Amino acid sequence: MLAALAILLAGGAAAAFAANEAASSNGGVLRVRFGGDQAETRIVVDLDRSISAKISRDDDQGSRLVVSLPNVGANGVMQGRGQGLVKAWTVNNGGGGARLALDVAPGAQVKRRFLLPPGDGVTNYRYVIDIAAGGPVATPVSAKGGRPASTPVPTAAAVADIGPSVADLIGQASPPPLNLKKVVVIDAGHGGHDPGAQSAHNNEKDITLAAARALKARLEKTGRYQVVMTRDADVYVPLDTRVQIARKAGADLFISLHADSAGENSGAHGASVYTLSDRGGERVGRVVDRNDWFIRTGNRANDPAVGQILLDLTQRSTRNRSAVFAGLVVDRISDRVDMLPRSHRDAGYFVLLAPDVPAALLEMGFITNPDDESRLTDADQRGRLMEGVAQAIDAYFTGQTKLASR
Repeated sequence: MLAALAILLAGGAAAAFAANEAASSNGGVLRVRFGGDQAETRIVVDLDRSISAKISRDDDQGSRLVVSLPNVGANGVMQGRGQGLVKAWTVNNGGGGARLALDVAPGAQVKRRFLLPPGDGVTNYRYVIDIAAGGPVATPVSAKGGRPASTPVPTAAAVADIGPSVADLIGQASPPPLNLKKVVVIDAGHGGHDPGAQSAHNNEKDITLAAARALKARLEKTGRYQVVMTRDADVYVPLDTRVQIARKAGADLFISLHADSAGENSGAHGASVYTLSDRGGERVGRVVDRNDWFIRTGNRANDPAVGQILLDLTQRSTRNRSAVFAGLVVDRISDRVDMLPRSHRDAGYFVLLAPDVPAALLEMGFITNPDDESRLTDADQRGRLMEGVAQAIDAYFTGQTKLASR
């Protein structure tokens, strides 16, 4: 009897193992994780392969989101309680792939979604979905489609709060509504009592402001962008405020314009582009903890591991996108101006620290070099340089659109 039972159990175990192996062969979904609060929640789906997902609503009240993951499966039914705006979730197989159902708060909006490949010690893919509270209900669509003309534009959730003095300075008391235009923040370096680098005849703050205005005009002419300036006058704006302005505006891209100095070495010349360094990346965590700039996660103080996961995921994606943009800037301006050797560099500049805004700092040339200074102070040549930067911005967002459509 015991022998028969043992054989039966062994056979059952073998069958279960075979079933699990079959499920694994169609597998893909490893686990589902959450972070955030009732204002904004992040869903991370860990996967063993690259996917192209589609998001839809499963009810008229807008309280269920369905994420279709074609050509992947789950090892059985996966389910659990959610967090923040997600009340509960279930993953099951069917219809040629896995189906993640999310029971969400009514009116919750899909704010952004992207796929992160393996890297930096993480061996699996991660499909990230950010949802935000508030605003009219909008029907999410496949990455391959556009928003239906009848769908109302949702209101952006406020994820950062800058003080009244900053709002007075930039003339914005609240974040702008979310729209289909990409938000580009242009930061003219220095200003007011901070002249920046100086030559015998010019101050960096005046050159950067003139360049920022030229770039703004070029971008707005296309009708594709909403352009925000950190300053549009000769005023001093603290570095941390510049970053907060970008985050409050819901920036899709941030570029800071500067002119370099080599002191007495008048021979140094050429442009260069900076993105956040590894050491600068470590600095982000300290700045976030001190200033609470990152998307508030509610439970972050009680569960620092969750907050750190959110920060690491966002920061890694942002640094990758920043590097892509910097490469495009180098490519588009290198035939217009001389470039420094190793023209794409990294540094821990404060204005590059926003963990969720792709950012680059452009040193347009050396104000201490006569040729560079002449080019930077000539409206036509300066405009030609900004045309190259604008083309890089166009190419960056064209590339982002292509990635989203895959």
